Amino acid sequence: MDSPVRDMPALELALMRRGVDDLAACCERCARCRRTPLIGERVYVYETGALLCELCRAVEPQTPVDSRLVHGPEFGHTLKISDHRAAA
Repeated sequence: MDSPVRDMPALELALMRRGVDDLAACCERCARCRRTPLIGERVYVYETGALLCELCRAVEPQTPVDSRLVHGPEFGHTLKISDHRAAA
């Protein structure tokens, strides 16, 4: 059974490519392997400004200047309940 192949109009294809490019531009990637670090993974920043993932850090001879955890898109938009009552 043949599956119908839909030809994508040029405008639709251009809009899809633009959307994918916009998404890829805002993602942080490892400077060595170009992999996008996973949420919860630690990334390392070097003096040159390069960002390396945990996997590539092992082969880098320099010491990183900073490290941080990769957060998900919901980071900073969630509620944190805190108890401000005086301790009895």
